[in-house]
Amino acid sequence: MLEHSFNGTPFTLGIEEELMICDGETLELSPGIGRILEAVPDELPGEVKPELHQSFLEIATRPQRTVAEAGEELIALRRTVREVAASLGLAIGAAATHPTALYEEQAIVDRPRYMELIDELRWIARRELIFGGHIHIGIDDAEKAVYVADGIRGYLPLLLGMSSNSPFWRGRATGMMSSRTPVFRAFPRVGIPPYYGSWEIYSHRVEQMMRGGAIEDYTFLWWDVRPHPRLGTVELRVFDQQTRVEYTIGFAALAQSLAHRLAARYEDGVPSVEHPAELIDDNKVRAAVGGIEGRLIDFDRGVEVPGAEMARAVIEELREHAQELGCEQELLVLGELVERGTGARRQLAWLERRGDLDGLMREIVAASGP
Repeated sequence: MLEHSFNGTPFTLGIEEELMICDGETLELSPGIGRILEAVPDELPGEVKPELHQSFLEIATRPQRTVAEAGEELIALRRTVREVAASLGLAIGAAATHPTALYEEQAIVDRPRYMELIDELRWIARRELIFGGHIHIGIDDAEKAVYVADGIRGYLPLLLGMSSNSPFWRGRATGMMSSRTPVFRAFPRVGIPPYYGSWEIYSHRVEQMMRGGAIEDYTFLWWDVRPHPRLGTVELRVFDQQTRVEYTIGFAALAQSLAHRLAARYEDGVPSVEHPAELIDDNKVRAAVGGIEGRLIDFDRGVEVPGAEMARAVIEELREHAQELGCEQELLVLGELVERGTGARRQLAWLERRGDLDGLMREIVAASGP
């Protein structure tokens, strides 16, 4: 079976954000990753890394014991890259798509993994001009990690709907709250993961794909939630990138609390539930189109409910776990998001007020500050 590191302190967490590098004047995407990496100070907490396109950067916190500690480091990382970018005549923005950018105009980072990806997937990879947020939660047992990942599957559509922040693509409103979702959907091994049921089955299926030449290793499985054996975490990858950093921190609190709840169920011997992948996927499409403003299927009750109602119920359900973990305050910030509207709703409100997209990116960049 696969080697793993599911033996550390449980419920530690790390946060990763994919951010846009923009020209400081026009706020169009700019291939500035090389200059930013050269200018980032050596003593920076966490990491600043390149991604597929030269107009991307990724910031990643170190593993932290609490949401508050991870959030503090994330804020410091955002502040640093914004200051470095400004010194170079660039700007940093946070959203899941740039409202007007064209993928044809973006240069690819000259690193073997990215060049091989372009060679393998061609247009599918080149048009991946999208930005997401990833949250890692430490789990101390391999079987428990698979149980937690399997349990999170049913929550994925709601998490996408709550985080939806990409209503525009190539200068047009798409009629979707998460345009990022269908763009990424073209990739292989993405979206709703299989239900694995045990570490043995997960290991066997990953090794089967590696032997067959489909993947080099498990990191090429880009599911919305996945065990990460090397890091000893369960990684949630479903989120649209948030503009406001406090909402990213709120989703980290939700992810940590949800993992805590599922781990407690595992330890109590509660059987894992395998919701049908096709039903979860149908819910995910609903969430991508309507965010939490439409209706989602409540799997436990077998009925449709308003997405906002489901979101409020999950936040309340996780409060006791957040209290135990010390992140209740950060979790409850998501209640504000539900009441005021997602990032996608805020972007669409801008269009309704102004009549065009001019100035929206400036608004996004301003709101992306810590």
